[in-house]
Amino acid sequence: MIDFELGAVQERFADLVWSNEPIASGDLVKVCEKELQWKKSTTYTVLRKLCEKGILKNVDGIVSSVISKEEFYSAKSEQIIEDSYAGSLPAFIAAFISNKKLTAKEAEEIQKMIDEFKTK
Repeated sequence: MIDFELGAVQERFADLVWSNEPIASGDLVKVCEKELQWKKSTTYTVLRKLCEKGILKNVDGIVSSVISKEEFYSAKSEQIIEDSYAGSLPAFIAAFISNKKLTAKEAEEIQKMIDEFKTK
């Protein structure tokens, strides 16, 4: 089972992998040194943790994702709705837009999405 609970640093690291995959672990160390100012040991520690969570894999020194960035954020969004809004998508949407007025264009785009994904 995949653990979608990531801290900000782990998410940033996962984003680097998603942007560069597949990537040799040595090259990933260089990317993390440049982008995050990390030492080799930090990169391997965070990599190990994300492999344990089932998000990334390191096979023969090649790092890649188990799930795509889109799949991860979609599942994370579902988890937030489940945990914070008792699984109610309408309650989530109401909370999300309660302090923001939708433009006509935004409302139209949302309606198109609803129509496209509506079960028949």
